[in-house]
Amino acid sequence: MDGIKRNLLEKFTDKSAVIGIFGLGYVGLPLAIRFVDAGFSVIGFDTDEVKITAIESGKSYFKHIDDLKIASAISSGLSVTTDFAKVSQADALIICVPTPLNKSREPDLSFVTSTVELMLPYVRTGQIVSLESTTYPGTTEEELLPRLESKGFSVGDDIFLVYSPEREDPGNQSFETKTIPKICGGHTENCRDVGEALYAGAIDRVVMVSSTKVAELTKLLENIHRAVNIGLVNEMKIVADRMGIDIHEVISAAATKPFGFTAYYPGPGLGGHCIPIDPFYLTWKAREYGLNTRFIELAGEVNTAMPEWVISKLTDALNERSLPVKGSRVLVLGIAYKKNVDDMRESPSVELMQLLADKGAIVDYADPYVPVFPSMRKYHFELQSVELTESVVASYDCVLLATNHDCFDYPMLETHARLIVDTRGCFASADHIVSA
Repeated sequence: MDGIKRNLLEKFTDKSAVIGIFGLGYVGLPLAIRFVDAGFSVIGFDTDEVKITAIESGKSYFKHIDDLKIASAISSGLSVTTDFAKVSQADALIICVPTPLNKSREPDLSFVTSTVELMLPYVRTGQIVSLESTTYPGTTEEELLPRLESKGFSVGDDIFLVYSPEREDPGNQSFETKTIPKICGGHTENCRDVGEALYAGAIDRVVMVSSTKVAELTKLLENIHRAVNIGLVNEMKIVADRMGIDIHEVISAAATKPFGFTAYYPGPGLGGHCIPIDPFYLTWKAREYGLNTRFIELAGEVNTAMPEWVISKLTDALNERSLPVKGSRVLVLGIAYKKNVDDMRESPSVELMQLLADKGAIVDYADPYVPVFPSMRKYHFELQSVELTESVVASYDCVLLATNHDCFDYPMLETHARLIVDTRGCFASADHIVSA
């Protein structure tokens, strides 16, 4: 076995390796904590001084990660910095930065490439580079490989390159970084071996695949599978609504089948960083091969149209009460993209707020996970979360349930709201409740 590879494998086995993690967001921060818990020293890199200051103070900026975990990690081997010169101190360089879409709905790899460019002056022999950001098949070979080779490295001999997609699910109490199986593909066989050793030191099960492209497409398949099935059930919701059928009762009945059916639930649209975005990464790349991914794109059209459909249902409900949308007071319940988290990425709730505001409604929101409306690139609301009291709820013309946090007092809402538009199936049928 080559000496460079053997030395790195030994470091991962005896946990003397230093792990560098780039991007301390929803993926990078839990991963950093996990490697520390497993006994490694970790350097967390981020260009956001606010995040660095918070972590150094033992403070978490995510609801689902408490301060004690941050303080414990700092005392056990986590350091954080904006200084990329410290790249040379790490044995593993794990990239966990965003991969959004640009204004044309095409892949934006600028966070990945800029991170690699910042790393490159300090990359050295005997390191492994792992990309975890969700992206299209070929990214690792097309974007990272040539940059490493441009510095004179022989990938697979004196430096190693893998792709290992993140699988975080913020707020899910059933799974954590340690217990979620880790997919990993290497550029060469040596890269695969080193990648497996890296993650085996912190994750219960590492699933090795034959290449970085296989790993990249695996991640897209996972999320496109959800996007397509959510698109299906959203379309079924529209059909059921027109037929006067409760789609949630239908799903509950279908879910009793012990084989051949998996329950997916409708909502006001897709949210989060992955499911609304990942299908576009594959459809964009597929065009390079002369392919049109019609099935995937159709599901995307259905999901993208859901906020407009919800607002049409709300408009009809107000009209039946002789109220126009313009001038009506509407309270949006829940603006995080999923329940019980503070994650606002691609939240359909915010699209609903914007559509209502564009129609002249007076919009407020209530979300204990988001006490102040954050600064966002696309949406601008100078608002704070409203406290849900009986009198406050009764003062609105309409309450729109967009994100079904467990902490909401649903019986109180049902009793005191004048009109509820329910996008999550949380309320029983009643004259003042409209399913959307």
